[in-house]
Amino acid sequence: METFYGYHVVTERPMYLGQHIVFDENHRSGVYQRVMERKEMVEAIYAKPEEYELIELEYPVVVALRELALEEVRKEKYPEYPSRMGCLYVSESMQEAEQWADYFISLNRPTFQIVKLKVTGSRFVGDATKCFHATIHKDENLEMAEKYWRNVENSSDEPPIKEILVGGDIEVVELVKEYADVSGN
Repeated sequence: METFYGYHVVTERPMYLGQHIVFDENHRSGVYQRVMERKEMVEAIYAKPEEYELIELEYPVVVALRELALEEVRKEKYPEYPSRMGCLYVSESMQEAEQWADYFISLNRPTFQIVKLKVTGSRFVGDATKCFHATIHKDENLEMAEKYWRNVENSSDEPPIKEILVGGDIEVVELVKEYADVSGN
C-alpha cells in the first residue's frame, strides 16, 4: 500500500480534522447502497432487454447498470484499483479541487469544505469522460467499463477530465477551505 496526499471536495456532510474513513471490500459508500437497491432491476433488464427497448429508464437505474458493469470488470481485471462504490474522489492540487467545488456549487449541490487527505491505500487516475451512459445490453456495458479502467487516450477533440479514486485508510489532515452550504439546507 502506498501513502499519498490529495484534496477532497466535501459534499455529503462536513468532515473533521483527524477523521478516518476506511474504504475496502467491507466498507462501501452510499453509492454502493443505492446501486444494490436496483440490482434486481438490472438483472431483469439483462434477462429480457427487448422488453426495455422502448422504455426510458430512470437515472438511478442507468447509474446502477453502469456501476455494476464497472465493478464486475474491476474485480475481474483490475482488482488493485479502488471500487467506485467504495472510494473518495480526490484532486492532486488545491486548484483542481476548487474547480470541482465551483462546479458542484453551480449545480446547487451541498458543498461544505475542501480537505487535505492522507491516503494509505490504492488509487486510480482516470478520465471522467469515459464514465458512460449505460445501455440495456450487458455486453456493451462491460465493453465500455473495460475502456474506462484501461483508460486509453481520448481523441484529440475530447480533452480528458481527470478523476482520482482512492480507497484504503483515509485521514483528514487539514481543513483547507470552508463553504457555506449553498443548497439552502
